[in-house]
Amino acid sequence: MTIAPSEFTCTLYAVADHIATITLNRPERRNALNPRAYAEIEWAFKAASADPDVRCVVVTGADPAFCSGEDVKEMMTGEGGGQQARVAQAPVRYQPTPAAMAALECEKPVIAAVNGSAVGWGMELALYADIRIASEKAKFAELFIKRGLICDVGGLLRLPAIVGPAKAAELLFTGDVIEADEALRIGLVTEVCAHEALMDRAMTLARRIAANSPLALRYMKQGLAKTSYGDPREVGGWAIEIIYRLFQTEDHREGVRSFLEKREPVFVGR
Repeated sequence: MTIAPSEFTCTLYAVADHIATITLNRPERRNALNPRAYAEIEWAFKAASADPDVRCVVVTGADPAFCSGEDVKEMMTGEGGGQQARVAQAPVRYQPTPAAMAALECEKPVIAAVNGSAVGWGMELALYADIRIASEKAKFAELFIKRGLICDVGGLLRLPAIVGPAKAAELLFTGDVIEADEALRIGLVTEVCAHEALMDRAMTLARRIAANSPLALRYMKQGLAKTSYGDPREVGGWAIEIIYRLFQTEDHREGVRSFLEKREPVFVGR
């Protein structure tokens, strides 16, 4: 299924001055992701990659959050098909998350302007960008371990390359939330600025990038991907297979219940 940007309902997409801006736009749900939102993210990056007028992409969220991860209530507890439907529809051959691959394979440089919480798949989305700039209000967390799951390809492949294997392991194994200043200290973001200045800072950088040769930019990005990261399709496919296995465990069900009940989970290892 192809979704044109003009048909988006969860995402805003605009192009100006050779810059595509992708804005997650479910502020009432802190930009939490449902199936439609995932699909729109996928097609927004595909649109930007295919558009010869686009030379740089900025991805952000409608305040107050960048992205709070999956919409747990909708995707895991019965609404919109629910988790049982997801497990029942598990593919014979596991493929990486389409939205993740669209972001990772976007041929244009991508800047994440992180304006608030980027947790769960929200942090994954930030990791898919080439550069991350954070508002002072930004927070980051790979919360998957708290839900009895593993992360997607961003945490497994890109986070260790960005902050180092040991720091990545700490963030992934604990699910700890870190503030913007700590994200800057460990190199997860390149800049922290006042909240009201974030988009100006991101767009200024995007314009500096977009002023350069689009062909050279595309090959520069390809070169960095070859030298800095592994194969996202191989890692992403493995991650999805394990996630589907974990969907069927008591620990995952407890992780979801504890989140909805606003308490600490009690895991049993099965």
